[in-house]
Amino acid sequence: MLGTIAKSIFGSSNDRYVKSVSKIVTKINALEDEISALSDEDLKAQTQKFRDRLEAGETLDDILPEAFATVREASKRTLGMRHFDVQMIGGIVLHRGEIAEMRTGEGKTLVATLATYLNAIEGKGVHVVTVNDYLARRDSEWMGRIHTFLGLTIGVVVPDLSESERRAAYNCDVTYATNNELGFDYLRDNMKHERADMVQRAFNYAIVDEVDSILVDEARTPLIISGPTDDKSELYKAVHDIVIQLEEGDYDKDEKARSVILTEDGTEKAERLLEAAGLIVGTNLYDFENTQVVHHLDQALKANVMFKRDTDYIVKDGKVIIIDEFTGRMMDGRRWSNGLHQAVEAKEGVKIQPENQTLATITFQNYFRMYPKISGMTGTAATEASEFFDIYKLNVVEIPTNVDVKRIDENDEFYKNTTDKFAAIAKTVKEAQQRGQPVLVGTVSIEKSELLSEFLNKEGVEHAVLNARFHEREAHIVAQAGRLGTVTIATNMAGRGTDIQLGGNLEFRIEDELS
Repeated sequence: MLGTIAKSIFGSSNDRYVKSVSKIVTKINALEDEISALSDEDLKAQTQKFRDRLEAGETLDDILPEAFATVREASKRTLGMRHFDVQMIGGIVLHRGEIAEMRTGEGKTLVATLATYLNAIEGKGVHVVTVNDYLARRDSEWMGRIHTFLGLTIGVVVPDLSESERRAAYNCDVTYATNNELGFDYLRDNMKHERADMVQRAFNYAIVDEVDSILVDEARTPLIISGPTDDKSELYKAVHDIVIQLEEGDYDKDEKARSVILTEDGTEKAERLLEAAGLIVGTNLYDFENTQVVHHLDQALKANVMFKRDTDYIVKDGKVIIIDEFTGRMMDGRRWSNGLHQAVEAKEGVKIQPENQTLATITFQNYFRMYPKISGMTGTAATEASEFFDIYKLNVVEIPTNVDVKRIDENDEFYKNTTDKFAAIAKTVKEAQQRGQPVLVGTVSIEKSELLSEFLNKEGVEHAVLNARFHEREAHIVAQAGRLGTVTIATNMAGRGTDIQLGGNLEFRIEDELS
């Protein structure tokens, strides 16, 4: 009761924090006329002036107001975009090594330029981390125009770059990259024999976009570099042929733990089948000589019973490609370990790639904790604030919106089964489309998105489906989700980082029409 009264009088701790930061924004705004009067050359010269002041003993906090005012003016001249005051608050929060929670559409990408520029002045390198290659390229070209105008060098790290190109990108003042590329480059560097062969330099500062996805949802995801071992393709195929002869009563499965164990009867049946096929020594499956066969049998069982096509993986161009359970995106190049990927390949009848052994591994959590300073931004961080603080010592600050939110958050609706729920969704979507309202529907998997698509087809609702099958079209589909009467179905977090504009994105539409 007392806490509620105090909050109503003094505001929450977040409100007080934002209010204290607003004093710095006032200082930045006071410099706007002075900075606006500078010529392009004088504005570019600001960067060297800031470097000289840092060498003379000033800190980044000392030059922050002038640096932010400089970035705002550079943004106006290069992009025609002026940072709002709330975006300035977001930039200060990022610079302080905290997480800025900003609503979708509030301009997180532009906010990052403030903290990026300020911290890049030292020349130690700033990493801007995004969730996919498209965003890394887009942001480096789009926001990079501000930094280039102010005399900073910009690098981007995406797949298929040579060692020298990667080294050059990491040596830039600002480097845009995905979390995967950063992690794998770190592992490859640690397998090098000479320091001169490494591509990365010492860690300094990282700004993580969609920080909840990378530092919480995927935090424990291991990045693994593997090397080939002996080819056992024929053994995988032979064991798969045995497993498909087993029935549901021959094994027990645990959906939560994603494990499958043979029952006594199932073990007996498997032993006889393996013996007949000449795959085991003697008659006992669990004799020492048959250890390898037991391992293959376990993995084949798991692949056939627990792993579902179009949910856990898809088959594309004769390859089994993993689907990220968190983002719904294809993880091309990644493979399950311990022979599981080969077992799935045997199941799907595609070419079985040689099994690998782990040479180097690290999780995102351990990788990003090596940065002396890290900050992040997302639309959803407050719910995981305790995790961010416990693991990374990061505070979450909720940044107010530039204009009051007019969205209405309705109460949840519950249904007894999936059929009733999806039928109700399809009906609601149809009504909205008839009114001309754009509709975006989020689903947790490809399977659910395609099931919903079937319901919408029955209702005669024209729609676009965005999931791992259409990864390369992701940005284009999401960018048009705001057009009149458009219906878009997207898997969890697909299309993150792409603005949904009411009326659609004109540039993307022209590109689509011309192509």
